[in-house]
Amino acid sequence: MRAAHRPQQRPRDARLLVVDEAGRMRDAPRARLIECLQRGDLLVANDAATLPASLHGVHVRSGAPIEVRLAGRRSLRVDDVHRFSAIVFGAGDHRTRTEERAAPPALRRGDLLRLGPLHARVLRMLDHPRLIELRFDGSADDIWAGIARHGKPIQYAHLRDPLALWDVWTRVAALPVAFEPPSAGFMLDWSLLHALRRHGIGFATLTHAAGLSSTGDPALDARLPFDEPYHLPAATVRAIEITRRTGGRVVAVGTTVTRALEHAAARAGGTPRAGDGVADQRIGASTRLRVVDALLSGTHEPGSSHHELLRAFVPAEVLARADAALAALGYRTHEFGDSVLIRDMRTQRAAAFVGTPGNEGPAARVGSVESAH
Repeated sequence: MRAAHRPQQRPRDARLLVVDEAGRMRDAPRARLIECLQRGDLLVANDAATLPASLHGVHVRSGAPIEVRLAGRRSLRVDDVHRFSAIVFGAGDHRTRTEERAAPPALRRGDLLRLGPLHARVLRMLDHPRLIELRFDGSADDIWAGIARHGKPIQYAHLRDPLALWDVWTRVAALPVAFEPPSAGFMLDWSLLHALRRHGIGFATLTHAAGLSSTGDPALDARLPFDEPYHLPAATVRAIEITRRTGGRVVAVGTTVTRALEHAAARAGGTPRAGDGVADQRIGASTRLRVVDALLSGTHEPGSSHHELLRAFVPAEVLARADAALAALGYRTHEFGDSVLIRDMRTQRAAAFVGTPGNEGPAARVGSVESAH
């Protein structure tokens, strides 16, 4: 796959690879998403807005430059904004590959960090020289204002130009709690939401503090995803219950939604309950999905935690074929890339996406992947 270099959320040429529960694959324009869904299905999206979570400043004791990338906090409460976990780097910015960024100055408990208008102290090291817990000084209002004025969206070297905050907010963005964008939701716009309603397809949201996708360090990347708080509204739980009763499918828009819904279901014995939680589980090949029937997501590179989550939906052989198809067809990866729609192959609650009567569309064979035009 090739990296998406431009921060364009809905390019006209965006593609969608559809994998049904039989392992069949179909390449289609992403604009034809609705043709891959059925009346009675429910899309659930993450409505978290993205924080400008990259803060540049100075390590006061040494005078050395430092970048702090906020990576986690204990809850979604707006007044609970003093303590964060964070990944730290030395001098440099996003133009250098994360894996090649300079190490931060040697940090120890009590060190003061001056981050623009904000002051923060290192509370403790978290078993790695680049992973810390810090505490901001000042009131919650002061901290929010300082992050808003001084912070920048976290970004990586595959994007040439600096990101603006509006580049990383989805159309349904609400509470600013995500550290990186819940980018599967970039495909959403108001015309799509209206079309879903016209076709009898439901839409609901939850709020999940989407975390970092990469730290640049293999040992830290192996810990991803970090623990992430979420809020599951009662209205979304009711929508899921109705979808289940009527034989529809729950389609998670993004890995964060999958993680939140499956965590809420696991802790409640199988049926998700409304309320707050902290997703601390890993989802992978050994996970039994309880709620999510299909995943609508960006494309993910093998070896990443996001890619590992896909193994909960399909066997390794099917995932390998999907990866090969994405590469052969020139799909774009990373947050502004193309998309996949993957059905859980281990359940048979509903009909397949591909080959569903009325949804076939004209197609031409491309290897083992149908290509819709």
